This record gives sequence, C-alpha cells and structure tokens, in this order.
Amino acid sequence: MKTTMLKKAALMGLSACIGLTGAMSAQAQEAKEQYLPSLVYRTGPFAPSGIGFADGFADYVTLINQRDGGINGVKIRLEECETGYANDRGVECYERLKDRHGGATVVAPLSTGITYALIPRTRADGITMSTMGYGRADAAYGPVLDNVFMVPTTYWSSTTVVMDYIAEQEGGWENLKGKDIVHAYHDSAYGKEPLGVLRHYAEKYGFTLHEMPISPPGVEQRTVWTQVRRIKPDWISLFGWGVMNPTAIRTASSMGIDVSHMIGGIYAAQDDAVKPAGEDAKGYKAVTFHGPGADYPIYEELKEHVYDKDMAAGSGDAKGSIAYNRGLINAGYIVEAWRQAQEMSEKGRPSTREETLKAWQSLNIPEARTKALGMGGLMPPVHITCLDHEGPGMALIQQWNGEAWEQVTEFRKPNKDLVFPMYKASAEAYAKQEGITPKSCD
Repeated sequence: MKTTMLKKAALMGLSACIGLTGAMSAQAQEAKEQYLPSLVYRTGPFAPSGIGFADGFADYVTLINQRDGGINGVKIRLEECETGYANDRGVECYERLKDRHGGATVVAPLSTGITYALIPRTRADGITMSTMGYGRADAAYGPVLDNVFMVPTTYWSSTTVVMDYIAEQEGGWENLKGKDIVHAYHDSAYGKEPLGVLRHYAEKYGFTLHEMPISPPGVEQRTVWTQVRRIKPDWISLFGWGVMNPTAIRTASSMGIDVSHMIGGIYAAQDDAVKPAGEDAKGYKAVTFHGPGADYPIYEELKEHVYDKDMAAGSGDAKGSIAYNRGLINAGYIVEAWRQAQEMSEKGRPSTREETLKAWQSLNIPEARTKALGMGGLMPPVHITCLDHEGPGMALIQQWNGEAWEQVTEFRKPNKDLVFPMYKASAEAYAKQEGITPKSCD
C-alpha cells in the first residue's frame, strides 16, 4: 500500500514537473515574441480608409517576420481588434488586449477620439502611443505627455506647409494681403485643429479667413458651398472626413469652384476623398506626410516575401493607396523603435514597456535608414528628443490627376518657430487642467 502511494506521488510529481516545464517552455516561446495590438476599423462608415491602413500595417509586420525572422530573431505577434472607429469600442479593445501575450508596449489608436480616451490609460499603464498625424497636436511638446508621439507630423505643422505652398503660388507672402481663404471643416475638434495656425497667418499677412463648419456626416453641403461661391475665395482649405470629402469636392466643382485651388488636410488626402467624386476631383490637391503610389523598393520586398506567398492581409486592391502607405510607415516607425530599443538594452529579446518608451524618446531614423528600409521618399526621416515628440514635421503637397496622386512638391519643413510655442502653451494648459507635472528635459 505504501509502495503504491509512493508510486502515485512520484507520478504526480513527474506530471507536475512536465506541466511546469511545458508552461515554462510556452512562456519562453511567448517571450521571444513582441506583442503588437492593432486597433483597426475594417467596418463602419470609415472602412474605406481603415481597411487600407490595416492591410499595410499587417503586411509590413508579415514582411519583417518572413524576410528577417523578426527583429534580431524576435518575431512580432500582431493581433487586430475592430473598433469601427467608435471611441467606446476603441477603449474596450485597448483594455482587452493590453496585457495579452506578455503585454503590449506600444499602441496606435488610429483615431483622434480614441487617442483622447486612451491618453490617461496609457500613461497609467506605461504604454507608448504612436499617433501618426492625428490626435493631440500639442503632444508634440514632450515634457507633458511623455509617452505620446506625433511622428512624423501634426495637423498644425502640415497646415504651415499648406500655407507656405499657397504663398509660393501667389508669388510671395506679401501677395496674400487682401486675399480670401476659406477653411471648410468637419464641425468637430478635428476640423478646428488648424484654426489657430490659419488665424495667425490671416492676422500677420492680411488675408480674410472665412471659417465654414460642415455638420457631420456631411452628405448635404449645398448651403455651405453656395456661401463659398459668393465669397469667390482664392484658396480653400478642406478638413473633412469620410463621405464629407468627396461630397465637398463634387459639390464645389458643380458650382464652378476651381478644385485645383482646394487643398485638403491630412485626412482629406486619401483615395476615398477623390475616387467617389469622379472627374470632379481632377486637379484637387492635398497635404500629406509621405510619398504617394507604389514606386518604392519596399514594394518589391513585399511582393517577394508577402504577396507572392499569399500572406497579404487583404485582397490586394489597397496596395499603393494613401491609406496602405500610411499603414506601412506606421508599422515601420514602430519596428524601428523596437530595433533601437534592443540596441539600447539586449538584442534578441522582446522589449519591455520601459525600454520601448525610452527608445521612442530618442528615436532617430535618418534619410539613409529610410532608404535602407526600401522606403526612401515614402517614409519621412525623424529625430525625436525629450522636448520634441514630433521631429522635423515634414509634409508635401500632392495632386489628383483623375486616376492617381502625383507628388507636386518635395518634403517641406514646417514653420516650427510658429507651431512649437503653440504646442508648449497648449500642452502646459492641459497639464495644469489635468494635474500633470511636466518632466524636465535638462
């Protein structure tokens, strides 16, 4: 009896050891993966933009895993969560995914509203936020929101690039005096983002700024554009979103307004802004923070290692689109930050939240590196510091030729002398309101 009991105990101990070993092995295997939650909107009213971005983001991760075996052997584990571009679902996704598979170290909310909702949560959790061309522009002032990064530009910086282009077309800043510029915008915090910059330029250079809010979703805009036609503006800034953009372009064109003097903001610069407008969109311009099209070496790499192996995230119709390219470069910035985190700590090991944040706070991707990544001309270089979480903030102007986007200008530097003090003042006001003590960058 005693012998039998001892045998049973030995067997139970052996089973426990096997179970423990198996669990440890699973943990070790999971530890060799870097977890990346992906908040996407493949469904809902804004899906035409969301699908392309999600596909580009996922395809870049697949490329890194398939071609390189991950980052120094650490593969990236991507997990999507559908937000439908709704704030509550975005928060739900974040809370559900943040501690899975060893824990998230970075998140890209892909929505200004979700960004606002997640700022206090990510700060509490020590998770880095990559808000690429959306969210709180004043997060570019690093000492206040030290875990939020506006790489590669903001609404404010890109608006200064638009104004620089307009001044150039008019033959100089002095020639803006007496001109009429309309800002037609989504009547929300997003649409109002560039107003501070535009009002500054209007006061400084003597043009009249006409602020024209458009009630979302913006399916009926004839009243607004009838008013715009009466103004006979010299230039129009369009800050729409979703169906509002092609409706604005189509309606303006039908009233004889020259769309070649209409310049869309970052999120009026995608394919879904122009394709539904048909011929009416030909000549329309927009500002963006990356090159258009698919004529970059990265696409050859994607073809060999992802597309030809039937590993692409989507149907393939989004390749080369504005949204797809944005997904590529957003994933590119995240991967490069992890690569630099490993350089700063230990190669071949997944980065912790602290290590990821530290890498983002000094992220440096020079032009030579963007070329080495196959994204020269597509992905703007960045250099982040404790003080500046935007970096150079460069943007360019593109134009729709009726079939595709054509790059009109090279990457241009924004007026950081104007916008950075604005970032600082706004961020410090937010810090006071929220009881945040700005960190020292000395």
